[in-house]
Amino acid sequence: MTTLGIYEKALPKNISWEERLRLASSLGFDFVEMSIDETDERLTRLDWSKSERKKVIDAVHETGVKILSICLSGHRRFPFGSEDVEKRQIALKMMQKAVDLASDIGVRTIQLAGYDVYYEKKSLASREYFIENLKQAVAMAARKEVVLSIEIMDDPFMNSISKFLKIKEQIRSPYLQVYPDIGNLSAWPKNDVGYELELGIDQISAIHLKDTLAVNSHFEGKFKEVPFGEGCVDFLGCLKTLKRLEYNGPFLIEMWSETSETPEKEIEQAKAFLIPFLKEVGYVE
Repeated sequence: MTTLGIYEKALPKNISWEERLRLASSLGFDFVEMSIDETDERLTRLDWSKSERKKVIDAVHETGVKILSICLSGHRRFPFGSEDVEKRQIALKMMQKAVDLASDIGVRTIQLAGYDVYYEKKSLASREYFIENLKQAVAMAARKEVVLSIEIMDDPFMNSISKFLKIKEQIRSPYLQVYPDIGNLSAWPKNDVGYELELGIDQISAIHLKDTLAVNSHFEGKFKEVPFGEGCVDFLGCLKTLKRLEYNGPFLIEMWSETSETPEKEIEQAKAFLIPFLKEVGYVE
């Protein structure tokens, strides 16, 4: 049996962590991926008090559902590659706080978005700043035995495992890994998805399951909120490849239904689509 998780943003927003983890359990998930995005509301989690952290730890113990990973997308607002020195300093402070939080609440992996910059113009300098600050971030994580795992993105800077491996050559650490989103990986027509998975298999810490609409010369692609089965992802082919490569890490269903009137129904529909593929390949009995 594989370990199957659900993204926090798939679940109702204004509930406690115990309620969120209980709901995940009732829906058949082993873990939840926490979101710390660029909103002030979620960035405040980096400054949780000891008692707030204890509430999360207690919720994990009460429910038996772990929080294995944090999706730290707050760096879109404060990127490692920014030309603004103050933003780069904030990015590193955020990183240290995220590592400390992960260590305190038992999170194994912090997923970083593979952007040098998001709202600024990209340049050779932005790539250099990104690598320079990622090196510092990996050192922070290593001291607490937390893995940083870079997501393959909806952005040309990091839209393939091959590009991640070029960065990995500069930072030779077991605490830097890759977190492929097979939707994002599949949406870029230059990617040979099977080859990319083969190339990076010994660096993959987790997999996002999501559908996407492919980029082409007339369309910039769609990377979020594409209903499963309506996009370009060959789920069976991807999962068969991963099984052959003996990938045994977690899978995470990435959805954004936290403001939906029927999030549970949407999650059940996603599972109804994905579970048969996982069964056929042998990840689920």
